[in-house]
Amino acid sequence: MKFRRILATAVATAVTTPVLLLSVTPAFADDKPAAQTQEKPSIAELEKAAAAAKVAYDEAVAAENAARDALTALDSDTDPLVMAVEAAKAVAAGAATAKTEADQAVVDSKAAVDALTETATEEERTAAATALTEAEAIAVAAADAKAAADAKVVEAADARDDARVAAARKLGQAQKATKEALADMTAADEALAKAKEEAAEEGEDGEDCVPEARLTTVVTGLPSTVVAGTKVAFKLRVTNGTEETMDEVLPFVYVHATDKSGQDGIDDLVHLQWSSASSSTWKTVDNKHYMDAISPLKAGAHADVKMRLTVDAAAPAGNGITFVAGDYFNDNGSCGGNPDLEGYEFLIAAAGTDPGKVDDAEPGVTAPAGPDLEPQSGGSSRPVSGTLAATGPSSDMSQLALVSGAALAIGAGAVFVVRRRETGSHV
Repeated sequence: MKFRRILATAVATAVTTPVLLLSVTPAFADDKPAAQTQEKPSIAELEKAAAAAKVAYDEAVAAENAARDALTALDSDTDPLVMAVEAAKAVAAGAATAKTEADQAVVDSKAAVDALTETATEEERTAAATALTEAEAIAVAAADAKAAADAKVVEAADARDDARVAAARKLGQAQKATKEALADMTAADEALAKAKEEAAEEGEDGEDCVPEARLTTVVTGLPSTVVAGTKVAFKLRVTNGTEETMDEVLPFVYVHATDKSGQDGIDDLVHLQWSSASSSTWKTVDNKHYMDAISPLKAGAHADVKMRLTVDAAAPAGNGITFVAGDYFNDNGSCGGNPDLEGYEFLIAAAGTDPGKVDDAEPGVTAPAGPDLEPQSGGSSRPVSGTLAATGPSSDMSQLALVSGAALAIGAGAVFVVRRRETGSHV
């Protein structure tokens, strides 16, 4: 069987999205390493996942269209809330007219009183005074009616506006859901396409690469807590524990980070770099997660790679995990690599946090924290030993450990979050 880390990366990315996780993988019952409990998803499973993602996307589009129609309806003259506003305005207009007329009646009544002459009889004076009193009472009632009608207009308009705000918010949420569903569907389709391509390649390629547990990769100096806005150094040691020289060894580093929920990836806020003894220039780990080859690595020898991890100040408190592995390729065509990815978990503390003295991250074959997988970094004062050749992995090379890495990633969000909730995290 051919092992290919690059394919497994795409598979892992697709199957850890929430909609696909339910349809492709069973839930974890305990904290056993994922590599021991999960198998690489089959093409049939990925086809099922892709179909589920398509259904989820179609449903999201339908929900978005419904939300848009609901918002548009609130601008229609026949909408009940719009009609209620217009009705309230009509009542208020009538009340305003009545108040104007009542106020004018008061003015006229006062004029009549003022117009009385000294020759006016007592009856005429009483009648004029009574008319003024009645006009003033009607004017007060008209003013109260107008105030009440105006309040009804405000109430009806507020109800209409609140409904429009709620509908607009719902449309925004639906649009976001559609975007996420489209990304999930795209990832699922790409994973399926890559799996089919990989299956075709495995049927055509020659000699298989083999697992080699004696080729080890160990991280030292990576803190168990990294504060956002800081840069930390650590070291990756690659050791050839066999009795034969490995002509070319490719170190592999793969880092993923999420917020504290374990659901939202923050990989764009973490950056991983490495450097060699022959160069002071720091190089960014690319999207294939390989560094330049160590060539050769003799039997029993090791090479140390300087690394550094930078976490942006904008990163929220969360979780991270660094996976390491290695592949070897010999001039005679033999090849192999670590059968498992070794994971080093660490916490991300919010910028400005003082975590105090912290221990180094401990190794363990574990699963990444969420739906997306991406690099991080760290460094050590010891340089790479051996010659680093800038060859990189060829397209037909066997790429061993991420096959188990894909299995590690499937369903891994649940495992990682549960463990972090038990141990707690810095905020």
